[in-house]
Amino acid sequence: MYEGREIIKDYSIQEVVELIKNMNQPSYRADQLLEWVYGKKVLYLEEMSNLPVSLREELKEKILINTLEVKEKRVSPRDGTEKYLLRALDGELLECAVMKQEYGNTVCVSSQVGCGLACVFCASAKGGLVRNLSPGEMLDQVILAEKHLDGSGKIKNIVVMGMGEPLLNLSGLVRFLKTANHPRGLGLGFRNMSVSTAGIPPKMEEFAREEMPVTLAVSLHAPDNETRSQIMPVNKKHPVEEVLEACRNYIEKVGRRATFEYMLVDGFNDSKQKARELAGLLKGMLCHVNLIPANPTGEKNIKRPDKKRIKNFMEVLENHNISVSIRKERGEDIEGACGQLRRRSEVGS
Repeated sequence: MYEGREIIKDYSIQEVVELIKNMNQPSYRADQLLEWVYGKKVLYLEEMSNLPVSLREELKEKILINTLEVKEKRVSPRDGTEKYLLRALDGELLECAVMKQEYGNTVCVSSQVGCGLACVFCASAKGGLVRNLSPGEMLDQVILAEKHLDGSGKIKNIVVMGMGEPLLNLSGLVRFLKTANHPRGLGLGFRNMSVSTAGIPPKMEEFAREEMPVTLAVSLHAPDNETRSQIMPVNKKHPVEEVLEACRNYIEKVGRRATFEYMLVDGFNDSKQKARELAGLLKGMLCHVNLIPANPTGEKNIKRPDKKRIKNFMEVLENHNISVSIRKERGEDIEGACGQLRRRSEVGS
């Protein structure tokens, strides 16, 4: 709540309907309000011209429409990727990015300010977790990104892969996804949404019970506990075997294949033996492996393998009938990796 007002996008669609009903307004006013907020994506009540002035004034005392402002925007001349540094109402900084792809524009949404998991390859964790983002702040990333897009086109896909661990903000994440999907919200299909997690099995089980056909993308990065724990401290609490069992349960419950993100670090997890171990773990699972050549974030031991080692790793998986691809790199020239732009802004470099 800010200055006694609540964020309209933190409300579910039904809660907006109830808000208007409790203000003794006809039900169609809720439809009008939702169309302005999610259809036309306006940021100010003053723009809602078909709402009576008296209603706008009353709403102004109760709600806020917009939670974020664009502090900085970068556009990659190489691939058109757009990166946004955003400021929240409390002054905290967060990021989102838009990747322009042949199957439509994809927005990469943050779920937290900072992150508490301390994965060594991720700039989001530097400085730790500040707070969760609200559903409205997550929705506003999508809306602001679309409003500021260079060129034509709308947001077609959502990936919750920005700053933070989404499943540690589960209630906010679920409300965000449901409003993004709702016909009177953003109207995007669940099958056009992905959620990335470092692997929190109890939360994965809880998320599965929502039965939303959203793709789960699990940051695996190693086939064994010794290796994975060196770069992902969360593995000490939730080892590989536990994470994979939760993945199998998610696939069975939701009916969507899982994606495993595997960042290849030179001389660390990129050997043919590691590839064979990974293939053994994933045998028979409805899944896809997304190989990501390391994007250095200042850690001296995080180095990218050469093309031959990347190709060799991929071929081992293919030979074991594991679906695999190499992620196309985007936004590297504009600090596109999660948390980089916020980190630079905070340290003043």
